[in-house]
Amino acid sequence: MNNSKIWLSSPHMGGNEQKFVQEAFDTNWVAPLGPNVNGLENDLENYLGSESYVGALSSGTAAIHLGLILLGVKAGDEVICQSMTFSASANPILYLGATPVFIDSESDTWNLCPIALEEAIVDRIAKGKTPKAIVAVHLYGVPYKVDEINTIAKKYNIPVLEDSAEALGSSYKGQKCGTLGDIGVLSFNGNKIITTSGGGAIVTKSKELKDRAVFFATQSRDDAPHYQHSEIGYNYRMSNICAGIGRGQMEVLDKHIALRREMNSFYIDLFKDIHFVKVFQTDEEISFSNYWLSAIEIVPNNEYGITSESLRLALDAANIESRPLWKPMHLQPIFSNYPYYGSDVSQRLFENGLCLPSGSNLSDEDKIRIKKAIVRFFEER
Repeated sequence: MNNSKIWLSSPHMGGNEQKFVQEAFDTNWVAPLGPNVNGLENDLENYLGSESYVGALSSGTAAIHLGLILLGVKAGDEVICQSMTFSASANPILYLGATPVFIDSESDTWNLCPIALEEAIVDRIAKGKTPKAIVAVHLYGVPYKVDEINTIAKKYNIPVLEDSAEALGSSYKGQKCGTLGDIGVLSFNGNKIITTSGGGAIVTKSKELKDRAVFFATQSRDDAPHYQHSEIGYNYRMSNICAGIGRGQMEVLDKHIALRREMNSFYIDLFKDIHFVKVFQTDEEISFSNYWLSAIEIVPNNEYGITSESLRLALDAANIESRPLWKPMHLQPIFSNYPYYGSDVSQRLFENGLCLPSGSNLSDEDKIRIKKAIVRFFEER
C-alpha cells in the first residue's frame, strides 16, 4: 500500500482554476485588480446572501486588521478576543496598538464563552475601559453561540468582528457564517475549505464600508490624478491571478463541504465504541458546520493511559499528519501578560484535543490507512 504522507488539510483543485488564471495571463490582468477579483467578490456575495458586500484581500489577517480599523479601534483601546484560536485573530489588535482581552471557551462549541464574555465586559467597564470590539471565532467551522454573543454585544453596544476564516459554508439558524456579526472575515489560505493560494476577504453590510476597506487595502489613494494620501494605507488587495484560483474553487465549494462532512462522519463511526474519545460536532438543529477540520477530545486519565499526544505520535509514525488543537492565546508567550477571563476550558481542550486528517481530497485508500493506524493504536493498548 502507498505510504505517502497523508496531510491534515491540503489544497483540493476543482478543475477550472487554470481556466480563470489563464484568462488573467491572456488579458494581462495580473495586478491586484481585474475581472477575477470582481468575479470572486460577486460569487461570494451571491453565496453569502444577507445583503453582503465582499472585498477580496491578500489574507484573512488583513481582513481582521481592516475590520478592526473600520470598527474604530485605535491605539490604547481594548479589544476582546476569543483565546482559543489561531494567532492571526489576535495579532492585528497589537498592530493597532490596542490591548487584547482574552476570553475562555465553553464546552459545547469550543468557542467564546458568553458567561466569561459578559464578566469581562462588566469588569473592563468598571476599570474605565469599555471594549471597542469583540473578535469571535467559528473554531474549525463550528459556529459559536451567535444569539448569546450578539445579545451581550448589543447590551453593551460593542460591535462583533466575526472571524469566519475556518467557516466558509457553515451557517447558524440558516444564515451563513461571515454575515452574523457587524463585520465578517474569510480566509482562503492553502489549508482552508477552498483556497486562492493565499488570500482572504472582508464581509460588510454596506457598500460604503466595503469601499472604505478597499480604499485602505489599496494604500489609501485619494481621488486625484497624482498619488495623494491623506490616511495610512496598506497593500492588502488580492491579485487577479489568485482571484482566478478562487473563482474556480467557488464552483466546487459545496462539494468540498460535503466531503469534509463525510470525513467527520467517518470519525464518528470510527470512534463510536471508544467511550473516552469524543468527536467534535455541532448541534445540527441549530447550526450547520463545514467541519473544516475534524477534531477529537480524549478524556484525560482514562483507564488505558491514552493521550492525544500518544495518538499523534502513532499517526506520525504511520506518515499521517495530525495536530494539537490551537494553543490558547493567553498561554502563548507573546500574549501571556494580557488580561484573561474564564476558567480552564480552552486549556483543557488544548491538552486533550487533536485535529485529524480532514481534507476533501482524501482517497478511499487514505481512509483505510487512517483507520488501520488508529485501530492498531487502540488495540495495542
